[in-house]
Amino acid sequence: MKDKDLSIVIPIYNEEESIPELLEWIFRVVDESKINTEVLLIDDGSTDRSWSIIQEYSEKENRVTGFRFNRNYGKSAALQTGFDQSNGKVVVTMDADLQDSPDEIPDLVSMINDLKLHIVSGWKKKRHDPISKTIPSKLFNWVTRKVSGIKLHDFNCGLKAYSRDVVKNIHVYGEMHRYIPLIAKWNGFNKIGEKVVAHRARKYGTTKYGMKRFVTGFLDLLSVTFVSRFKKNPMHFFGVFGSLSFIGGFFITIWVIGEKLYRQYHHMARRDVVDQPLFFLALVALIVGMQLFLAGFIAEMMIQVNERKGDYLISETTKK
Repeated sequence: MKDKDLSIVIPIYNEEESIPELLEWIFRVVDESKINTEVLLIDDGSTDRSWSIIQEYSEKENRVTGFRFNRNYGKSAALQTGFDQSNGKVVVTMDADLQDSPDEIPDLVSMINDLKLHIVSGWKKKRHDPISKTIPSKLFNWVTRKVSGIKLHDFNCGLKAYSRDVVKNIHVYGEMHRYIPLIAKWNGFNKIGEKVVAHRARKYGTTKYGMKRFVTGFLDLLSVTFVSRFKKNPMHFFGVFGSLSFIGGFFITIWVIGEKLYRQYHHMARRDVVDQPLFFLALVALIVGMQLFLAGFIAEMMIQVNERKGDYLISETTKK
């Protein structure tokens, strides 16, 4: 298939009312800007008429392609499918609920092309959400900024633009779509920009996200940070903590035994080793240390067996 200037990837879950209005708006914007565009709609197991509407638009508009999951797999799976199927030099993602404005698309594309950025993330500076949603979101974004070192105000914003190199060389899974900038950064795509975008009040339906995502979001942040930093050298994590625990337990054991022998030699009052809390602390430290070290050793062996060629990305070469 011939390359496009732009691919727009839109995950959809029960958005039958907003799809027609969203597509008409998108095409009006890209036509005015003369951007050669394809729109990829990924139906994430909708139970309403979303898929029927996607089929109708796909038949009458060759720029629309639909993909349907057999059940709800989540936004990350929908985005990854869109990334895999996209043919655009620039890929823009947005939500289907009309809270993201297609009017932002030309500027996002220009920032990728003109500034040579890898990612441009939208920032909903003024939000039309209840306080129960905005305050946890600000806390979430603050923690993510501190942990990741990426100075973005709104990691959760669905309106983002990517260069083709990024979407073709990263893998999004689970609920990691919130951390695509972090995943991209750890893969060497560190030219990340931000643009203030309009946030519109929801026109149809209700939000598909609850407070649960903020709890799981922090767990996902720990997961993606750990995997990104130690996926190639897990022994650097497990080995260090395992060694510290084992050495600590070993010296405590020497202390406990040495103290008993000293007291015994000088005919002083003494307790059995097993009667001392320090003995059990040392025993736990020795066992934990050995388990952590073995975990790192097994992880290193698994990496050697399952090493994938595509894990290392070549950005340039001197000969074509």
